[in-house]
Amino acid sequence: MRKFKLCLLIFGLMTVTACDETEEKEDEVQNVDKKSSVETELSVQHIDTADVLITKHKIWKDNKLFREIIKRDTIPALGDSLQVVEDENGNEHSTKVKKDYEFYITVQ
Repeated sequence: MRKFKLCLLIFGLMTVTACDETEEKEDEVQNVDKKSSVETELSVQHIDTADVLITKHKIWKDNKLFREIIKRDTIPALGDSLQVVEDENGNEHSTKVKKDYEFYITVQ
């Protein structure tokens, strides 16, 4: 029985240690190869009753910006959510903030 408790303790410590590690972003790009690449930036701008999806493409060729394409599309707003925020005095209070879209990109 004592060996079983020791195994459970070791397994528990290993689980806590594994969960503590920060996830690395192995596909995160630091610099764009400007010899021949397409750089894309997605963002959402919140307006009153809707959101605006902004898509920017930069086409790089021979280390020069060949063309920049900017497209704006109106999309439905996701509404508000309550979030606890801290002001400059350290006081916490609830406030409404606009919900953000999640981006999922498929490259072919």
